[in-house]
Amino acid sequence: MTTYHVKPEKQTLHGSFSKSFKPILTINSGDTIRYSTLDALWGLEPFHTTGNRSIFETKELKENSGHALCGPIAINGAKPGMVLMIKINEIRPGYWGWSFAGGTNQFKKRLGLEEQDTYHLNWELDTKNMIGVSQFNHRVSLSPFMGTMGMTPNEPGIHSTIPPRFCGGNIDCKELVEGSILYLPIPVSGGMFSVGDGHALQGDGEVSTQAIECPMEVVDLTFTLIDELNISMPRANTPAGWITFGFHEDLDEACFIALEGMLDLMEELYGYSRKEAYTLASITVNMRITQIVNGTKGVHAILPHDSFIN
Repeated sequence: MTTYHVKPEKQTLHGSFSKSFKPILTINSGDTIRYSTLDALWGLEPFHTTGNRSIFETKELKENSGHALCGPIAINGAKPGMVLMIKINEIRPGYWGWSFAGGTNQFKKRLGLEEQDTYHLNWELDTKNMIGVSQFNHRVSLSPFMGTMGMTPNEPGIHSTIPPRFCGGNIDCKELVEGSILYLPIPVSGGMFSVGDGHALQGDGEVSTQAIECPMEVVDLTFTLIDELNISMPRANTPAGWITFGFHEDLDEACFIALEGMLDLMEELYGYSRKEAYTLASITVNMRITQIVNGTKGVHAILPHDSFIN
């Protein structure tokens, strides 16, 4: 197995999904890539007190209007109908991050914040002790993960990085930490996987539209093709438990999709009948709102690993 290194450079960065993009690298199943990534807004440095900072040179190109992503990566032998297994071996943030409640959206309007100035936090990230400290001395424990991991849909044109899809993308699930395994249905030949949008910490919901957004020094991922697994939505095996996802503009529908995926998983893992899985899910499975700010809302169902006693 081979380990590759990918850094944020002009030839490795893009800000949208498209099956017309050429892969920056083609690997084999079982290979590993060690990435470093920019923050979501293409920043090269922390925000200054003036609100300005340097950004990557290609940010203003049309196809780079979304999150700063590294990729796409092609995997030899990847075909639609197969599953890409991504093992998250290591995630290490950079030394700085930021978060704010800004812009005009339905949440600011509902909360009476629409006319107020943006509230901006700059964070110093201590990755040895995993502590973040803001300029106002807010102190939080870090739990880094990648907000965006996914592949391009099998449709022509340029696709936004903002909504999550069945093949991944801007999932924004805080449980996808180091040690997790993410399973994604492959939509196109080669897979065409991209990653970016590093988060040092985020709550379920991501209610202000930002986590602690940060660059990542290391994102170490191992890619494996699976052709015997039949899934139509992402699932994951994380330290918190098994997870199934639902994405939809309607939150109730997203919840149903995540629950349906969890019942499928419980049948596979334990051989339960559908009614049996549904009954047990009501006492063991936690339904959580992944995010509500990306147009397409996310729900994830979690089955903790210690749910059933042997």
